[in-house]
Amino acid sequence: MTHTIQPNNPETTPAPDATDIPVTAPPAAAPAGTASAAPAALKRRIPKYSDLAPLMQFKKPEFSKEARLKRASTIWELRDIAKRRTPQAPFDYTDGAAEEEITLRRARQAFLDIEFRPGILRNVSAIDLSTEILGRPSRLPVGIAPTGFTRMMQSEGEYAGSQAAEAAGIPYTLSTMGTASIEDVAAAAPNGRNWFQLYLWTDRDRSLELIERAAKAGNDTLMVTVDTAVAGARLRDVRNGMTIPPALTIKTVLDASYRPAWWFNFLTHEPLTFASLSRYTGTVADLINSMFDPTLTFEDLDWLRETWKGKLVVKGIQTVEDARRVVDHGADAVVLSNHGGRQLDRAPIPFHLLPEVKQAFTADNTDAAIMLDTGIMSGADIVAALALGADFTLIGRAYLYGLMAGGRAGVDRTLQILEKDMARTMALLGVSRISELTPEHVRLLN
Repeated sequence: MTHTIQPNNPETTPAPDATDIPVTAPPAAAPAGTASAAPAALKRRIPKYSDLAPLMQFKKPEFSKEARLKRASTIWELRDIAKRRTPQAPFDYTDGAAEEEITLRRARQAFLDIEFRPGILRNVSAIDLSTEILGRPSRLPVGIAPTGFTRMMQSEGEYAGSQAAEAAGIPYTLSTMGTASIEDVAAAAPNGRNWFQLYLWTDRDRSLELIERAAKAGNDTLMVTVDTAVAGARLRDVRNGMTIPPALTIKTVLDASYRPAWWFNFLTHEPLTFASLSRYTGTVADLINSMFDPTLTFEDLDWLRETWKGKLVVKGIQTVEDARRVVDHGADAVVLSNHGGRQLDRAPIPFHLLPEVKQAFTADNTDAAIMLDTGIMSGADIVAALALGADFTLIGRAYLYGLMAGGRAGVDRTLQILEKDMARTMALLGVSRISELTPEHVRLLN
């Protein structure tokens, strides 16, 4: 039988009969009030012991110092431990800042107000955190800043800090107001890279004596602090009646009842001695105002440069102009710092100042190093500073929180946390070494 295919002309083509249209029946609906059968994996059953056994991993509670520190994953958590274990006056001396503490809050907020700009599809299987600072290698791009009265925070004090720095392969800076002598710190960490921080006194002979002792003890870098013409108004210390050494009053005895370990360590170890004086009794502000030189000028920096033959660092730089001037007067490096917010409240924030100083140094073609402190509470903060132009960073409070939380082991834990933070942040940014960090990796949100 022959079939002729006609064009599909709607005017001539008859409508198909309903029987010619294929029909697919919809799936039958489940009867009202019934549910679809659940997959076997979702059917409830009574669990077997063999299923539960691998999940039952109860551990005996651990209350040792090592376990306590291991549970801390951030510097903030170390701070929480430190606060529980340290009397209020020494804790607040570390934790506090000047006046309304606006500068400290702004400094920490500055690191939060950034956006990282990661690169992808880079080989970050091995992260190298090593760098060079002032002509010598450092295993990490962070060192320990000078801190005063450190054995008051925890009895191991400067010894714990210098030994932890030695083990980590980073510099340690002893403060003029440190509670261990230059010679004793050098003996405690003989293979470490020890720096000495100097406050120029009105008595230049005493300053010269400290410089000579630092050189003889093997310190290769002198860090002069220039932002303490007078003492800042550290109101927490005033309210706490803070003295050096801590006085036994009704308030401190009551406070001690909650922190017996601190007082036991404090009372059973050698009384506080200082890097620069044998004994002192009084407030921190009185000490600063009586000993430090408010007439300090750039001519004194020239004198230091002639006197000190090692590397010279100037700490407390808060303007681009001063950064340039101290380099012109012989500084090998500057530390952008507002003294941790402990001097002038509402002072410039080092992290905000950093790009301007970097730009100025690049324009001047200077090879002076740029260091930065104040506000650093994580390894990500350090990475951000390096990306924006810092050659190196320093930590003060972060290290002291670890010290108060657990002595030498607590300082070790601080450095472990920061190292892990830095390595993870760099890997997620797509860089494997410090030299690969650039301003393109960080955007300031404010």
